[in-house]
Amino acid sequence: MATTILRNCTVFDGFADEAVPGQDILIVDDRIEAVSDRRVTAAGATVVDVGGRTVLPGLIDAHVHVFAISLAAARNETVPLTLMTARAVPRIRAMLDRGFTTVRDVGGGDVGIRDAVAQGWIPGPRLFVGGPGLTQTGGHGDHRRRTDSRTDIDYNANAFIFVSRLVDGPDEMRRVVRDELRKGADHIKVMANGGVGSPSDALENVQFTQEELRVCVAEARAKGKYVVAHTYSCEAIRHALEAGVRTVEHANFIDHPTARLAVERDAYVVPTLVCYEVTAEHGDRLGLTPYVMEKLAAVNRAGLQMLDVCLSAGARMGFGTDLMGEMEYAQSQEFAIRGRVQRPVDVIRSATSVNAEILQQTGRLGCIRPGALADVIVCEGDPLKDVSLLSRPEETLSMIMQGGRFHRNALPTTAA
Repeated sequence: MATTILRNCTVFDGFADEAVPGQDILIVDDRIEAVSDRRVTAAGATVVDVGGRTVLPGLIDAHVHVFAISLAAARNETVPLTLMTARAVPRIRAMLDRGFTTVRDVGGGDVGIRDAVAQGWIPGPRLFVGGPGLTQTGGHGDHRRRTDSRTDIDYNANAFIFVSRLVDGPDEMRRVVRDELRKGADHIKVMANGGVGSPSDALENVQFTQEELRVCVAEARAKGKYVVAHTYSCEAIRHALEAGVRTVEHANFIDHPTARLAVERDAYVVPTLVCYEVTAEHGDRLGLTPYVMEKLAAVNRAGLQMLDVCLSAGARMGFGTDLMGEMEYAQSQEFAIRGRVQRPVDVIRSATSVNAEILQQTGRLGCIRPGALADVIVCEGDPLKDVSLLSRPEETLSMIMQGGRFHRNALPTTAA
C-alpha cells in the first residue's frame, strides 16, 4: 500500500468558488482518503511540502483526437495504423505533461489506445473513447474523393479512414452504434453538421435525420452511454438537442433561444476555441484550402460571442480543444482564451468538475474530495485570479499526479 501526504495545500476542490488554504491531503494508493485542515499523519507515508501553493484536480479535456496526427487529414491517407499509433504516443504523453490527467477522444480514439494507457504501456491521460465519428454519406466525416463511390470501405486500411465511419438510415445506425458499444465505446460521436476541415462541406449543412439521431441516442442510453454531436449552426444544434444528444461540441453560432434549449434538455456545450485561433495562424503554411480558411475566419469571429450567449442562458459549458496534428502544442492556451470572457474559477470548473459530469464520473474525477481518484496538479501562483497561468504548464505546474502516482514532482519530498 502506497501512502502520500500533500502538506500545506491551498485546495480548489473543483466545485467551490474559492481555494481553501492550510489543507493536508492524504492519498492511499490511487485514491484521496482525506482532505483536512488538521495535520495528517500516516506511518511510512511520502510527504510532499506543497508550501501553500494552489492544488487543483487533474485537468480534463473533453474534446481531443489522439490519432489526428496531421492537420490536413488527407496526409494520413498513406499512413498505416501502426505508424499512426506510434506518432500518437508523444501527443498523448504531452497532454499529461500539461496537467491533463483525463481526456475524452471524440473521433478516432478506440479501446486499444485507451487500454494501452490504462495498462501502462503508454504514459498519458486516462482516456474515454467513442471509436470512429459517425457520418452520413457526404457528411463531415466523409472524406472520399468525388470520384470514389465505393461504400465497401476497409475501415482499418489507413489513418485517413480509421477515424470515421459511414452510416445511412435508422437501421444501419442501430447496427453500427450497437457494434461500437460492443467494442467498448464510452460514448458515441455523430457528425450532425458541416465542418471547418471538410474540403466541400458547408458549415450550415444539417446532417442525419431526427430518426437516425434518435435511434443513436436510444441505443447509447440502453447501455448507459450518451451521444456527442459535432455542431456549429443553431439549426443543427437544435436538431441534435431535440433528438436527445447530451453534448454539443463547438456550437460557435449558437443563439440565446438555442442555448436555453440546451439548458432545458439538460445538455452541455463544449467550446473548442483554441483550435480555430491557432489553426488560422498556420493554415496557409500547412496547406489548408482557401475555402477551409474562410470557414475558419467565420467560426473565429463567432467564438467569444458564443461564450457570452451560453453564460447569459445559464448553459453548462465543458472544456475542449479539438487540436489536430501540428497544432496540438497549443492545448493549454484554451484557458487564456476562455479567460477573456469567463471568470477564472468558471473556466477551471469547466475543465474539472463539469467535464467529470460530462464523462459520467462525478465524485471520481475532476475533484479533490475523499473517494476521488488522486489526480492532482500543483500550480505556482493563483490560477483562480489569473487562469492564464494554466496556459503555461511547463512553467507553472510543479507537480502532476495521476491515480496516486507522480508524473512530475519538483517539490520538497520526505519520508514520514
